[in-house]
Amino acid sequence: MAKAASQSSTGVDRRLALQGREATGEGVKIAPLPPAERVSLRAPAESVASLSRALGVTLPQKPKTSASKGGRMALWLGPDEWLVIDESGRDPLADCAKAKQLHSAVGISHRNVAIAVEGPAAAACINAGCPQDLSLVAFPVGACSRTVFGKAEIVLYRTAEDAFRIECWRSFSDYIFTYLSEAARDAAA
Repeated sequence: MAKAASQSSTGVDRRLALQGREATGEGVKIAPLPPAERVSLRAPAESVASLSRALGVTLPQKPKTSASKGGRMALWLGPDEWLVIDESGRDPLADCAKAKQLHSAVGISHRNVAIAVEGPAAAACINAGCPQDLSLVAFPVGACSRTVFGKAEIVLYRTAEDAFRIECWRSFSDYIFTYLSEAARDAAA
């Protein structure tokens, strides 16, 4: 669903958050990512193997880790909690339903928005509003965590040495994007 707007079940066109916005600064580019399917997943340890098979990606078991396969990402958020993101067009909620073990899976695709922050100054730009140590030693490629950016909760995922994905609630997306844009301008000054 890479269209500029999506149609809801009521037949009303809905404008995508951050549509058409982009910001740059010296060494950093900020842009919204295309819509994706997302599931907030909770499950006890004994259900992880069944859910991993159903999702086609092994749910990570250690803090700050992630796993990805075929356009689907599983981000560890807590001892029994993951954010599953699918950019391939498959439905992770339907796949979770195939697992017969105890779990809770809630679709949050319309609640969340993703923002890409890329370039050699990406970590410095994010650190303008996020207190987390983003050095490669402390936060290597594939690392993820629930943290704060300014006054908003985010999920931060390092996709490459100089690239991050920020997942935030749609209602905070303008605030976070504007804050990142200002940080990018300040870095260039």
